Amino acid sequence: MQSIAGRRLLPLLTALAVALALLVPSTAPARAAAGVSWDKPGPYRVTSKTQGDTTLYYPADIAASHARHPVIIWGNGTFAWPQIYDGLLRHWASQGFVVAAANTAWAGTGNEMLAGIDLLTKENATPGSPFRNRIDLAHIGATGHSQGGAGAINASLDKRITTTIPIQPGPLADAAKLHGPTLYLAGQSDVIVFPALVQSFYDKSAQVPAVYAELADATHFTTLGDGGGFRGVTTAWFRFQLMGDQRARSLFFGANCGICSGSTWLNVKRNAQVLQIPGHA
Repeated sequence: MQSIAGRRLLPLLTALAVALALLVPSTAPARAAAGVSWDKPGPYRVTSKTQGDTTLYYPADIAASHARHPVIIWGNGTFAWPQIYDGLLRHWASQGFVVAAANTAWAGTGNEMLAGIDLLTKENATPGSPFRNRIDLAHIGATGHSQGGAGAINASLDKRITTTIPIQPGPLADAAKLHGPTLYLAGQSDVIVFPALVQSFYDKSAQVPAVYAELADATHFTTLGDGGGFRGVTTAWFRFQLMGDQRARSLFFGANCGICSGSTWLNVKRNAQVLQIPGHA
């Protein structure tokens, strides 16, 4: 539980971090072996709307699309809302995903995030909906920041979730029950959710392919706005796991994985299941 002082301080820190995120350029692009800059916008023009308890970000021409689009469900940090992460959520939608962000500042249980899947399942089957037969419900990723990162772990106990990215996740989650590939991301300079806490989740995830990495110099608020240095690596993971984009494979897998060396990603750990997955031949 957070202290009363912490509850009073966090909104002020969040507001300050949002302002800084809008002023400071993003760093640490994630590049695959093929030279793809995953932190750059994708080919889709993006629109968004609020529907019930969920804010949806998606390709603006989805109704005319010939593809089914995978889903990313999102959980906000404590006291935060989807608009605080607007640049990051729009970025994923520009890459062809439908992002369902929970309209809550208390996403820790994961239940509010799962409501986004329920909504899109209904829309996918509703005649006249722009999402009619355009949602790939077989490929759904869960991610979130801070309390929402714990929410992503908790939501992923639902068998509909196929992969998970907890970003600087809070403490109230059970990683031992995850059932799909998981990428744990920490910030080297995070003094709210210490890297050691994130690594403890990784240590309890031996039952699934799991990767742990710390973004150099990242604070707890680096994720706000457009996601900063977390934007590219999360995009690459979802492109591979949810779309089968082989250009992203060697960023995470193989003997010389892209995040395994250099000064951007630190203390990278990959469990035995990940080490069995090859990179590019």
